[in-house]
Amino acid sequence: MDFQSLTVTELKQGYQYRSQEAVYVCNYCQQTFETGRVYQFAEEMFLGKQAVEWHISEEHGGNFLQLLSNESKYNTLTDKQKQLLSAFQSGKKDAQIAEEMNVSHSTIRHQKFSFREKAKQAKLYLAIYENAFLGHLQEEIIPIHNGATMVDERYFMTIEEREQIINENFESLHPLKLKRLPKKEKKKIAILSRIIKEFVTGRTYGEDEIKEILVGIYDDYVTIRRYLIDYGYMNRTPDGKAYWVND
Repeated sequence: MDFQSLTVTELKQGYQYRSQEAVYVCNYCQQTFETGRVYQFAEEMFLGKQAVEWHISEEHGGNFLQLLSNESKYNTLTDKQKQLLSAFQSGKKDAQIAEEMNVSHSTIRHQKFSFREKAKQAKLYLAIYENAFLGHLQEEIIPIHNGATMVDERYFMTIEEREQIINENFESLHPLKLKRLPKKEKKKIAILSRIIKEFVTGRTYGEDEIKEILVGIYDDYVTIRRYLIDYGYMNRTPDGKAYWVND
């Protein structure tokens, strides 16, 4: 899940709505559900919005579980905190949670208070951040992708910088065709961030499929493939037979 491109509301509900296509899209597998269309699951019938909600609940174990278990570097919750949040989300009474975790009732109350305080801090920070950068989107630093390796200044660039690098080094974006592969690391990262969009998250690719896609983009596909792995945009099995996008 590319959660960095989603709004807080989209993260909370587990899906996004694309108005131009009139579809609801699952954040976790990108399955779409059309507005106004009736979907049947088991013996029940659902319209688009209800269908994607049912899908997330039944196919992904619920949005809460997916968010809690997300392996992004931004999920800094400890195992104990995750255990507590799961217990709170289940609706259990504080006394029951305290007994199950072998702690005092007051400890559970204190932990609940701490979670609320962190939420307030996060809400205030988000409001301040969005006000600070409102109207300056072109100067906003692009979020670093989850699989990034050896994170340093190479990864810090604005939307405007990335677009300029892409325009200078690709002779065509539709279809994608790379003119040259620059030596500067920052430019390589910008180019790789565009190339990875040619692959579908959640899908496994064979070695021949990877070659076919990359050859169409750049003659030295082996180098591009190696960089996609080295810079954490893709993963592969040890034998190099299967590849997938690192989300």
